[in-house]
Amino acid sequence: MKMIRLSSRLRVAAAALAAAGVFVAAAGLFLSHPAALQAQGQKVVWSDREKPIAEQIGGLRALPDDVRGQATKKLALEIRQLPVTPNKLRLANSLAMLSTEGDFGHEMLQEVAATLAAALREQPLPAEKGQPPRPYVELAELVRYEHVQATLDDPQFAAAVSKIESDNERREQADFTLTDLVGNTWTLKEQRGKVVVLNFWATWCPPCRKEMPDLEKLYQQFKDQGLVILAISDEDAGKVKPFVAQQKVTYPILLDPGRKVNELFQIEGIPKTFVYDRNGKLVAQSIDMRTRRQFLEMLAQAGLK
Repeated sequence: MKMIRLSSRLRVAAAALAAAGVFVAAAGLFLSHPAALQAQGQKVVWSDREKPIAEQIGGLRALPDDVRGQATKKLALEIRQLPVTPNKLRLANSLAMLSTEGDFGHEMLQEVAATLAAALREQPLPAEKGQPPRPYVELAELVRYEHVQATLDDPQFAAAVSKIESDNERREQADFTLTDLVGNTWTLKEQRGKVVVLNFWATWCPPCRKEMPDLEKLYQQFKDQGLVILAISDEDAGKVKPFVAQQKVTYPILLDPGRKVNELFQIEGIPKTFVYDRNGKLVAQSIDMRTRRQFLEMLAQAGLK
């Protein structure tokens, strides 16, 4: 099997779940137990209570959307009842990473956030190279972008909240120039006066593929009102062009093979979407896949309705 780069967000979730000994779908790549553990440099042994939960988390993407929300909520409650072990935090964080891949209900997200906060309260983590560990950032993003409630008296959580705000300040000031699939160049700051949607994606990413038809419909609906969608991929044109043609996507696809713009925007997981209003202000963003309804809410914050 050809190995491909995974975002850090998905690598962590995939490795933790693959340790259950099952095949886990993450970012379009099926990771088996040995490969995942070797990539993470750790050995995970699940208890009899933990392993079924890990297996169910690994199967969430296969569930219909109208079933997935309740299944996720149930898993969050089951994780909360587990004894305090490092695996409990692994499961809570992995579930949180998958809970935002669509529109599965605020109640479910609240339970997921409560479970992750409780696991971090039970097992605080030290800073990693001066930065808050990923589970704290995951929780802070749920609070900031999914509007759930979570309290955690932990300096690493406070650091994660501050990191999100400082990252967004840099993203609001960021500028770049990239070339699309037909050779046109696009500069972000030159789009002032339009509503701009930046969508970071890849052909191998299942949630990215799932949201593309909705983005295309929104582009057709609002492009005459000044909507610009710039979808940024770090893959080669030879891989992106046939995929885009097959998907019948008409909004611009920009290539970032050196990942300079991905790094500028500190993209750790995809899909990730940013919405700028006509004055260039960053008014909305997503931490994962969005549905058409959720995209419409984001566009409304930029004045498009």
